[in-house]
Amino acid sequence: MSYLNDVILGVIEGITEFLPISSTGHLLLAQHWLGARSDTYNIVIQAGAILAVTLIYWRRLVDLATGWRDPANRDYLAKLATAFLLTAVLGVVVKKAGFELPETVTPIAWALVIGGLWMLLAENLAARLPDSAAITWRVAVAVGIAQVVAGVFPGTSRSAATIFAAMLLGTSNRAAATEFAFLVGIPTMYAASAYQLIGQVGSGVAEDWTGLAIAFAVSTVTAFMSVKWLLGYIRTNRFTVFAMYRIVFGILLLGMGMAGIVS
Repeated sequence: MSYLNDVILGVIEGITEFLPISSTGHLLLAQHWLGARSDTYNIVIQAGAILAVTLIYWRRLVDLATGWRDPANRDYLAKLATAFLLTAVLGVVVKKAGFELPETVTPIAWALVIGGLWMLLAENLAARLPDSAAITWRVAVAVGIAQVVAGVFPGTSRSAATIFAAMLLGTSNRAAATEFAFLVGIPTMYAASAYQLIGQVGSGVAEDWTGLAIAFAVSTVTAFMSVKWLLGYIRTNRFTVFAMYRIVFGILLLGMGMAGIVS
């Protein structure tokens, strides 16, 4: 049963990490019944999801890295770097300020509900804009800030915050906004995971490395399939279904919190 639980947690992480529905609330609920995991465990299975997105975009990444002489590629890389560096700098500021992440379900549930309502509004506003796949400097800055906001308020969803920040500020094309958000997320999440993992070295927490390897592998495979599906889905569909799901799931968590089922 222990390894089955690892499979379940890997599936949940893989599905929810890059869909705009927040992995935090889902993992919190799952670990309530399957048993809490260490910070190292949660970091490693998240790394599996990041690896999946890296594999999906590897051709694009190679093209950007090897085609830097192309002015369009240099411009795109500069904007990716700006968004990443802005996230890194603001993230350090937040960390130095001693900000503590919420550990209870209520603020996460509210973030899910409010984020879902915001997504519905943002989708309608973005639909009124002319279709554009261009990444502007203000989009790059907004995506960098949005990543920090999502980190400060678990339940917001990094992908939802960054995609809609891009869509509202000029990149109204869903596919282009999603690609930029995900490409910025690759170095950001690798850096954050590495930073957190280094902080866990020497913590003395015993790990079941077999179970962790299973969860990592399942997370990678599931995230690969999940993101591949999402990229096809958004070409002809809005994000409305994800917004509605967030609202329903958030209300469910609020009810479970008030009933004392989860804390």
